[in-house]
Amino acid sequence: MMISKSAAKRLIGGFQALALTATLVGTQAGWSAEPLKIGYSDWPGWVAWQVAIDKGWFKQAGVDVKFEWFDYSASMDAFSAGKIDAVTMTNGDTLVTGAAGGKGVMIMLTDYSNGNDMIIGKPGIKSLKDLKGKKVAVEVGLVEHLLLLNGLKKAGIKETDVTLVNAKTNEMPQVLASGDVAAVGAWQPIAGQAIKGAPGAKPLVTSADEPGLIYDVLAVSPASLAAHKAEWQKVVLVWDKVVSYIQDPKTQPDAVKIMSARVGVPADAYLHFLKGTKLLSLSEGKKVLVKADGFKSLYGSSKIADDFNVKNAVYKEPQKIDAYIDPSLTNAAVK
Repeated sequence: MMISKSAAKRLIGGFQALALTATLVGTQAGWSAEPLKIGYSDWPGWVAWQVAIDKGWFKQAGVDVKFEWFDYSASMDAFSAGKIDAVTMTNGDTLVTGAAGGKGVMIMLTDYSNGNDMIIGKPGIKSLKDLKGKKVAVEVGLVEHLLLLNGLKKAGIKETDVTLVNAKTNEMPQVLASGDVAAVGAWQPIAGQAIKGAPGAKPLVTSADEPGLIYDVLAVSPASLAAHKAEWQKVVLVWDKVVSYIQDPKTQPDAVKIMSARVGVPADAYLHFLKGTKLLSLSEGKKVLVKADGFKSLYGSSKIADDFNVKNAVYKEPQKIDAYIDPSLTNAAVK
């Protein structure tokens, strides 16, 4: 049962995007007679689009779109290769793909991780301060690594006070159960499996403790955005209808049924993971699309991700954050 963003989803580091060829812009410009192609994958904030798909809301909005389902890493490959116009990604991954040649412009936010990502201490480890002088397993360069460093800093612990052990995220349940490390980093459902496999284990810090550490977005190729801005405006407008339908107690059961069917998970289990994802209405997204430092701003969060990526050699040169964000469509959609 996978409801996570997959191992590749948490790719603040490690993803090697396909380089764009000189013909890419021409290819994208030639898509005008075709529907807008959007790649999406297994994360509640993106599966949410399935509600609009099933309800026919894009047709009602007068925009021709085709959503294509991928594993997360494959969706980024397809976007970088120019096979789709847009893709659902994290803000950090948008920088990673862009640095490798697959430029995307973030036109709206779908959500932020609100507890689904966590650092889990083994039995007896009660807080981050208990990790001093001990080993912690994370997949180095991925977002749990960033979550750990941010948590340690807030707890007054130096990065050098812990020993990092590099391990694959999907192996964390076995790593924690072994007792060889004091804590592991993982996201749901792997995090839940790790806690279940080590009775007494508990989350020490989660993404709910740092809202905005991981923003999820819709990123569009510059060529498609330039050629079809009016159509993308209509896509953005549909999002508020999706969020309202999911959050309304009267319609939430139907929404969860639609979303859980897309990923083949029981509705009650899916609702649990949905609660670890803070969906953002367009008005909430507009507040995040204001330039500022820190995690409350998409600009500030992306700058932190960029610094992390450069420090951990995900790519060499710092990215120009402003070039990756276009708030105009979200701003225009909010009355």
